[in-house]
Amino acid sequence: MYRFAAPFLIALPLHAGPLPPPLSDADFRAVDEDQARIGQLLFHDKILSGNRNISCATCHALDHATGDGLSLGIGEGGTGVGPERTPGEGSDRIAKRIPRNAPALWNLGARDIRLLFHDGRLKTSPIYGNGFDTPAEEWLPQGLATPLAAQALFPMTAQFEMAGNPSENEIAGAVHDRIDAAWPILAKRVRTIPDYGEMFVQAFDHIDRPEQVSIVEIGNALGAYIDLEFRRFDTPFDLYLAGEPNALGPQQRRGMELFYGEAGCDACHAGPLMSDQDFHALALPQIGPGRTRRFDPYPRDVGRMGKSDRLEDAYRFRTPMLRNVALTAPYGHNGAYPTLRGILRHHADPLGALDAWTRDMARLPHAPWLAAGDFAASADRLEAARHRARVDLAPLPLGALDLADLEAFLHALTSPTAETFRFGKPETVPSGLPVD
Repeated sequence: MYRFAAPFLIALPLHAGPLPPPLSDADFRAVDEDQARIGQLLFHDKILSGNRNISCATCHALDHATGDGLSLGIGEGGTGVGPERTPGEGSDRIAKRIPRNAPALWNLGARDIRLLFHDGRLKTSPIYGNGFDTPAEEWLPQGLATPLAAQALFPMTAQFEMAGNPSENEIAGAVHDRIDAAWPILAKRVRTIPDYGEMFVQAFDHIDRPEQVSIVEIGNALGAYIDLEFRRFDTPFDLYLAGEPNALGPQQRRGMELFYGEAGCDACHAGPLMSDQDFHALALPQIGPGRTRRFDPYPRDVGRMGKSDRLEDAYRFRTPMLRNVALTAPYGHNGAYPTLRGILRHHADPLGALDAWTRDMARLPHAPWLAAGDFAASADRLEAARHRARVDLAPLPLGALDLADLEAFLHALTSPTAETFRFGKPETVPSGLPVD
């Protein structure tokens, strides 16, 4: 038997291999704690947003396992944090939902991470001479130390995430001229705050005075913080891999045997990070505005194809890593499923689950002015047919007990220290802006 359907993927055997080696500190880079501490403050500081009203932590909240508990996030213009965040009111209300689910941040600093974002539009590459292939192309500055450091720069320039509208602030206006035009403005905002300026001088050997601080140091500080703060490999499964046979209960053990055996989950959720860092089409229900291209006729999300321009990549999305997955609902690149059991059922029978999915499963804060686009793609007959035709997973006959065992195993990927942080949420930040 095989887990993947031709012609879109080469078929793989049911049992894809042995258990992976345990994840450890050796799988991560050394991180300067002083730089990470600056990153902690910046992560929670709204100074990096165009209108100074949203921070990284607004959508990647420590209180919500580094997510926001929503299917599609509420960015610039919203109010509140986490599942209670609302889309705002009056002229400040959001004009668009964030097209994709806010991804969890666990273990993104691992050395083997080579691409980020649901569609992999940021990856390590020599193509532009700055170490990365990103939407900024050759305009991404040199000196960013890791993929995390590079990734941290892009929400700041996204109109509906942190930048705001061009008429509202100088950041959004600069981005509409060219993406890299906003970063020097943001860097100046930060370095002219005395506390930040002094911290950068102390933490970065090549910085002698605050005027030298650029967006590169800001990105590197954020990357250092995200790496160190959200590094976890103390789960029951990790203990089991390290040689503690009693770390898993009987049901979790059965789920593990399914995961690495008959169910073949490890064909994609492979290796120590439990991700092949590749892209697969699962026919997840289409919701929200999608990450549309300029010529898309209606809201939809073609996934990896939007970056690669290859038809075979249509509707494919990156395989997520799984540590702390039980804490990071809802699931899927667009958060279509509110429960682990739901996303497991979908993997077992993609088209059957797609047909059974109902709109009330999506966690979308009420925004009637956006309702026409929330389910436009799935309501279009031709788009729905194209979407259904691109499925990489073949159905797998799993019963209720199998699904329960798999779910129990996924709970064994939860770190007992997932709610305990090295740095945590600061009470105040150097800008003086409120902390969410």
